[in-house]
Amino acid sequence: MDSNKDEAQRCIDIAVQSLAEGKIEKAEKFLLKADKLYPTENAKKLLEQVKSTTSSNGYAGKTRPAAATDEQDSGPRKRVNSDSKSSAPDYSSEQLEAVRKIRKCKDYYEVLGVTKTATDSEIKKAYKKLALQLHPDKNKAPGAVEAFKALGNAAGVLTDAEKRKNYDQYGINESHSGHGNGGHHGHGQYYNEYGYSRGFQADISAEELFNMFFNGGFPQQNVYMRQQRRRHQARDDRENNNSSALINLLPILLLIGLSMMSSFFISDPMYSLSPSHKYSVKRETNALKIPYYVKDNFYSEYQGSVARLEESVEEDFINHLKHSCSRERNYRDSMLAKARTFGDRDLYRKAQNINTPSCENLQKYLNT
Repeated sequence: MDSNKDEAQRCIDIAVQSLAEGKIEKAEKFLLKADKLYPTENAKKLLEQVKSTTSSNGYAGKTRPAAATDEQDSGPRKRVNSDSKSSAPDYSSEQLEAVRKIRKCKDYYEVLGVTKTATDSEIKKAYKKLALQLHPDKNKAPGAVEAFKALGNAAGVLTDAEKRKNYDQYGINESHSGHGNGGHHGHGQYYNEYGYSRGFQADISAEELFNMFFNGGFPQQNVYMRQQRRRHQARDDRENNNSSALINLLPILLLIGLSMMSSFFISDPMYSLSPSHKYSVKRETNALKIPYYVKDNFYSEYQGSVARLEESVEEDFINHLKHSCSRERNYRDSMLAKARTFGDRDLYRKAQNINTPSCENLQKYLNT
């Protein structure tokens, strides 16, 4: 099935190139083949565009005439017949050329249009400029989605010092693989449809990287979207405040009532894992040597099996360590994720050095 997927992608690439050259019949042929080999949403959309173009311009099944090619490449596509429900693809020749340019690139520096000595700020500036041209919400040209992903991957790798260093060492001098044939080249890196090694990819998606650079959307949309969100939030808050006040109090009242009732029926536990005024006598389990504390009258009041009691002590202690270990790991992982999201290398190093004493203690007891 993977071989069909690779072959289908190759057919899509040939179809996109044929569209760019005005070879409509060839494009449709390879898109139909791709859809049979491995159906994808991208192939279906391109096929719909091809059928729309052929039905609107009246040269279905034929290579587009040169006059039609010149008219199309001179600017944005226009509706041929205002009474027809179908229309030509809504992208300009400039947008298509931007996608073609990315397809011709052989390394990440060429994708961003910067030199190998470019600074981090220069790389980010180049990314912002190209991302606005290639974002699929703005650019509907064939291959724009893949070009946008390639752009995001280039920026994600080259703005990470460690990834950029490795890429400079292993990834730049590899030859272009063509159009997604899935072959191996040079150092054995596997190349995608744009010829860039899959061994050097960003940790986040192209869309997430775009949102990081533009705070969640296109610059001209940010102010309006923030205002809309604030208005909706304020309205929702006003509607919910009155109705939720009493509902929020109900769980508290219920807990108070239950705690008062339970105090009449539940006696104190026989032990505690931490010392207190009530549990002041220290003991130690026989198996794992775990300390626990009992009351002064333990020896005279407790009539049960001490061995079973100590099994319960050890089980509670191990469970407590597991919960603490889980919290420590979650905190460390959240700090690592935050550092990766914002590209903060100092925070990333600090997060890596966060201690997890409960996890270490747990491992010691489990290995006992």
